[in-house]
Amino acid sequence: MKKNEKPLTVDGDITEIKDTVDKYAQSIDYADTNLASQIWSNGDDVSFIHPRGHEHGWEQVKTNFYEEMMRDRFSERKLNVHEVVVHVLKDAAWSEFYWDFTAKLRSDGSTLATKGRESQVYRKSERGWKLVHVHYSGMPVSGERQGF
Repeated sequence: MKKNEKPLTVDGDITEIKDTVDKYAQSIDYADTNLASQIWSNGDDVSFIHPRGHEHGWEQVKTNFYEEMMRDRFSERKLNVHEVVVHVLKDAAWSEFYWDFTAKLRSDGSTLATKGRESQVYRKSERGWKLVHVHYSGMPVSGERQGF
């Protein structure tokens, strides 16, 4: 082990990442870019794939997803995550979970409710585990001619 290097503690890492998933949900609930900047890596190498786009770099995630989509489009938001599973491999990890999202549209006050699944990739840094990639999509479909 190198000087100042922390030993691997998979259970502790899993707990930290699950806590980060909870903070991620809070950052969505409040469209809070300050909280989001604490859990995301702030570099140009982060990415976010979602049904309305593909963001590259923290500034795009912050502006296009948190501000324009979450804050400006919705007056209220609630992201409930469940069935969170975390996998750790040294200084890289990923989580996968299902979510329920409810929101109120600013444009007309109507409500929106969606369900989906998400995977997130993390990198361990001197500041702890930081989110570097998110990919989310809707729930699986099973009807004929769906999902191709």
